[in-house]
Amino acid sequence: MAAAARFRLLPFLLLFLASPSALSVSDTEALIRLKQSFLNAGALHSWDPNTAPCADKHQWKGVICMNGILTGIRLSSMGLSGKIDVDALDTLPGLRSVSFWNNSFSGNIPEFNKLGALKSLYLSSNRFSGHIPSDLFSSMTSLKKVWLSGNMFAGSIPESLARLPHLLELHLESNKFTGPIPPFGQNSLTSLDLSNNQLEGEIPQGLSKFNSDSFQGNDGLCGKVVNKECNPPPPAASVPLDSTDAPTANAKDGAMSPVTMVGIAIVGMMVLFLVVIIVKRRDSEFDLLEKDNLDDLIEVSVSGGSTNRSSNAGSSHYSRRASGSSRRGRGGGSTRGKSGVMGELVMVNEEKGQFGLPDLMKAAAEVLGNGGLGSAYKAAMMNGVSVVVKRMREMNRLGKDGFDAEMRHFGRLRHQNILTPLAYHYRKEEKLLISEYVPKGSLLYVLHGDRGTSHSELKWAVRLKMIRGIAQGLDYLHSEYASADIPHGNLKSCNILLSSNYDPLLSDYGFYPLINSAQAAQALFALKTPEYIQNQQVSPKSDIYCFGIIILETVTGKFPSQYLLNGKGGTDVVHWVHTAIAEQRESELIDPEISGSESVSDMEMLLRIGAECTDTNPEKRPSLNEIISRVEEIKA
Repeated sequence: MAAAARFRLLPFLLLFLASPSALSVSDTEALIRLKQSFLNAGALHSWDPNTAPCADKHQWKGVICMNGILTGIRLSSMGLSGKIDVDALDTLPGLRSVSFWNNSFSGNIPEFNKLGALKSLYLSSNRFSGHIPSDLFSSMTSLKKVWLSGNMFAGSIPESLARLPHLLELHLESNKFTGPIPPFGQNSLTSLDLSNNQLEGEIPQGLSKFNSDSFQGNDGLCGKVVNKECNPPPPAASVPLDSTDAPTANAKDGAMSPVTMVGIAIVGMMVLFLVVIIVKRRDSEFDLLEKDNLDDLIEVSVSGGSTNRSSNAGSSHYSRRASGSSRRGRGGGSTRGKSGVMGELVMVNEEKGQFGLPDLMKAAAEVLGNGGLGSAYKAAMMNGVSVVVKRMREMNRLGKDGFDAEMRHFGRLRHQNILTPLAYHYRKEEKLLISEYVPKGSLLYVLHGDRGTSHSELKWAVRLKMIRGIAQGLDYLHSEYASADIPHGNLKSCNILLSSNYDPLLSDYGFYPLINSAQAAQALFALKTPEYIQNQQVSPKSDIYCFGIIILETVTGKFPSQYLLNGKGGTDVVHWVHTAIAEQRESELIDPEISGSESVSDMEMLLRIGAECTDTNPEKRPSLNEIISRVEEIKA
């Protein structure tokens, strides 16, 4: 009997052993298969087929392990493209979270529905396109977080998303989704963004708990959330009881003749033409500040005066003059309007006087650069004040009132190491932020852009002074924005301007609540930290990590590869410094420009502070108070 039972079980055991899930494919083999499906996989050099992904001392980059079990893959911002081998991922039984955020994958969405146990899926900021099958997520009932924003997906939002029982976060913004929103009703849903698509129809009642920002940029949507009444359905046509009583449809009874229809069409076209002219005129007036195409910069020499005009973005002086020395805007001067508005500018800080948009339009302008948050120009106004105008295109996360409140808070900031904005201009599509022009330029430029006179002035005492000032300014921001997730959010050397005495001024801070979610990961440096890349989490300690990069950059004189989107070029200062400290050869890291000083031990002390700030675990990073105290103890 027992033998018969064993015989009957044998076919099933053979089938089980032959099934793909039971084939003994190691985690190493699976991930190597995955890597082979990528293009430009240089960032995965640690994926060595001769080691284990979850090895204690040599854990592979982008791999998340718990108790030796591979549970997550975080391959964000690594410049990857090609295909994603989902079948290879399917052989990882413990896999619960996958992130390919901010890469260059394209084509249709991969068959992630094969990964039925997945809890988190992050595909934002790639180039995926096409329609997503309506039932793609039907078998993925464990999903809690789905981020598909910043791609080119089209067609309807998959109905199966509305049936996920444990869904917490859904981000589909900045795609090309069309049609109505499915009837989402999950009580678990706490984070939703469907903005900047082409959706239409009434917003489902189950989503009424979210504010209008979750739906902006979809002109076809209606409902209480967006304060737009939905058109009632057209009434059903009444059928006459007696067909003999029905009126005859002819011209005299109200039907339009062809001549009338043509006339109405002509009038409509004329009205449309006038509207287009008005809109174009308004846009052209706004665009006077841009002057030229940023993609066609040329290098020119700056003549006249003793002002040192520095580019904040690179190693050369780039600028371009508009035709003639200035461009004329409307009106002769600045006129003050209501609520502090001067020529459509809102003044938030009048320490440099009052000016308006016409003053900027009449100013001689130079292109300073084009960064992750927008393009920047220097405008030298006729009253002698020079300002930097930053044109931001991705600051649509808050409405006009919320944006105004944030700008006015910026305008109230007063600290010797903080650059306080002067004014702003609001439009739904883009914003202008105006700040004082600082002639010496940025720390990035002074450290790496010119190895001449200005760099020779960066003695050890000057560098230590700059680090102390940055710490004080950051501490002030953390006090002013104590409740913020990341008080600064974009701390890097190009956003630290230097006065004539090398006093640092922090700029481009506090933008995290203002920038669209899909663009924030690409634009803000705090979202390049390990905790965000691995778990999409940020905290004030994210600013500490960014400060640590600046410390290492300042002491070593090396350009950090962390500043580059593709990670190619520069020096991985974090890995380089941590490795050298572990091998007790810190002295080799000091910038040769200052290594001859008698204070090498003090430089090594500052270097170790920077290394602690860049610990991958946020909890192990020192607090700002501790950093300030330890830096003050270092001798100049």
